[in-house]
Amino acid sequence: MRRALAAIVASLLAASLCADDDAPDTASSAAASGPQVGDCVIFREGGAGRLLTAPTYWLKGSIAALSRQRRQLDRCPHIGKPASAFTPADQARLAAAMPCVEQTSASALATPPREVEVMRVQVAVADWETPWSHQHGTTGWLFRGRFLEQPLAKGALIDMDATWLERCEAGR
Repeated sequence: MRRALAAIVASLLAASLCADDDAPDTASSAAASGPQVGDCVIFREGGAGRLLTAPTYWLKGSIAALSRQRRQLDRCPHIGKPASAFTPADQARLAAAMPCVEQTSASALATPPREVEVMRVQVAVADWETPWSHQHGTTGWLFRGRFLEQPLAKGALIDMDATWLERCEAGR
């Protein structure tokens, strides 16, 4: 009985491996190619919690332009208050410094800054949902019809780091 069960499991495993090899995965090959001009993208914020989840706010659009930049990887700015108390100006200051390294150890303080390559995108805004008061959600990068300090409007171009975005389907 155990041999028969082992043979069935082995044949199912072999069949699934063969099926994976025969069918090319277009989604993973597209993801591996990186963002392209015209791709539908979404920036999400919120949604924390396990039982009672916070609302998710978002900004959706399409990539209008791509650029690669060299930036100094330095320490993140010290704002001196918890993230929930950040003002929009504090959020913008932190976003402008990214990518950055948190000060976690003495060795991190001793290492000199190094240069890294970042992918920047210009997103043509299509739609969004932001909190309008502190009762609706915490002040984050999306708040009162703005992304950081930039007002949101259909067709407006917003410059941001590509790592902050997820791909989406254009029809959704």
